Amino acid sequence: MAVIFWVVSAYVPQTVTHIAIPGLDLNADLLILIVSMVIVVIFLVRALSDALVLGDILADVVVRSLGIREERSPKRAVRDFIYIIVVILLVTAVSPILATFRADLLNTAVTYIALGLIILFFYDMGRILYRVVEQKAELLADRLAQMAEKNSKSE
Repeated sequence: MAVIFWVVSAYVPQTVTHIAIPGLDLNADLLILIVSMVIVVIFLVRALSDALVLGDILADVVVRSLGIREERSPKRAVRDFIYIIVVILLVTAVSPILATFRADLLNTAVTYIALGLIILFFYDMGRILYRVVEQKAELLADRLAQMAEKNSKSE
C-alpha cells in the first residue's frame, strides 16, 4: 500500500496541475493530495491498530521466553516502544500537511510535543527495564549466595 500511495502522490498530481476545480478554488493536484492523505491516514490507523495487537502478542511471547513472571511491567515497556513508533509515524504524517498550510509555529509545536512524549516514553521504559534487571540481579545474587553457602557447608 505504501508503494501505491507513493506512486499516486509522486506522479498523479503532476498530470493535473493546470486543472482548476470550479467552485472550490483549488487546483486538482492539491485535491488529489488531500484525498490521498485522508486515505493514507485511514490505512495508517488500521495498520497501527493491527500493530498494537501484534505488539501485545509479541510482548507476551518475549516476556514468557525471558522467564519473567510479572506481566504488567514488561508489557508496558513494549507498549511504550510501540507508542514511540506511533508518535514518530504521526508526526511524520502530519508535518507535510502543516507545511502546506505554512503553519510553522504549529509544526514546531507538534515536533516539540512529540519529542516530549518520546522522552517520557523512553524514561518509563528505562524505569521498567531497570526494575526488571534489578530483580533478576537480586535473584542471581541470592542463588550465588546459596551455592556458596552450600559449598562451604559441604567442605
